[in-house]
Amino acid sequence: MIVLRPRRLRRSQVMRELVAEHRIGVEHLVQPLFVAEREEDTGPIESMPGISRHSLDAAVAEARELFALGIKSVLLFGIPASKDAAASSSYDANGIVQRAIAAIKAALPEMLVIADLCACEYTDHGHCGVLDSEGEVDNDATLELLCRIALTYADVGADVVAPSDMMDGRVKAIRSALDAHGRTSIAIMAYSAKYASAFYGPFRDAAGSTPQQGDRRGYQMDAPNAREAMREIALDIAEGADIVMVKPGLPYLDVVRAARDRFDVPIAVYNVSGEYAMLQAAIRNGWLDGDRAVDEILTSFVRAGADIVISYFAKAYAQRHG
Repeated sequence: MIVLRPRRLRRSQVMRELVAEHRIGVEHLVQPLFVAEREEDTGPIESMPGISRHSLDAAVAEARELFALGIKSVLLFGIPASKDAAASSSYDANGIVQRAIAAIKAALPEMLVIADLCACEYTDHGHCGVLDSEGEVDNDATLELLCRIALTYADVGADVVAPSDMMDGRVKAIRSALDAHGRTSIAIMAYSAKYASAFYGPFRDAAGSTPQQGDRRGYQMDAPNAREAMREIALDIAEGADIVMVKPGLPYLDVVRAARDRFDVPIAVYNVSGEYAMLQAAIRNGWLDGDRAVDEILTSFVRAGADIVISYFAKAYAQRHG
């Protein structure tokens, strides 16, 4: 009688690596960067240990470090000096993200620069778009704003724009605007299945983007819905998205898997600030082996079907595995 022994393929590290079904390459990781316009807004983010708001020069220096480690893609978020109801600093040709894009591309022409495309960091009310007279986000007015921002990002050299607002029809509007202005090579990475999540808390602390009234559940997705996510992703692909994203990551691995099974496009997952913060808290309290926990979590995204992993752990992972 033959005894089947799967353990034979687990006996050593070399054997385990030889038969590993999924691997994380640093080239598939994206590091988010916060860039602040004012010096007084720079520095460590208390709720995200190890992550900082950078000045323009520091962001370029950080990009150089990342590139040397093999992480050649960054996702930029801006911390402007001023905010207003119309998010006017978001489309300023001399705005902080616009300057950061130009500076990073000048220093590192091969670095892939992705610009997050949303109004929440730039509005004084903290919502992701323009408000109407009743205080609700005006979907179609916001589309005009997003197109205006996207064009300023394209003008200074962004490789990818990443609309994260969850307005209906925004991918079509942005694609049309970019193409009409000859920016046909600029890719769109759509936050297609972005859930209204409790796991964004530290990011809102970092970006100062907490809504001043109400919340975002009227336009971001509801946690129980997975079939709706497939519809949102299908709509974005039909409108011209080059890459689609599921956000957050850990609570929505089933959505990543469902998207991978259904769609033949690159899929990104965002390992968000709250996921990062809770893991860091456990690591710093000695409750988890940090390196193993990070590797396990990042692997789970790839195993679920993600091609691209956006994570605040990207740099630390590359320092150990690059």
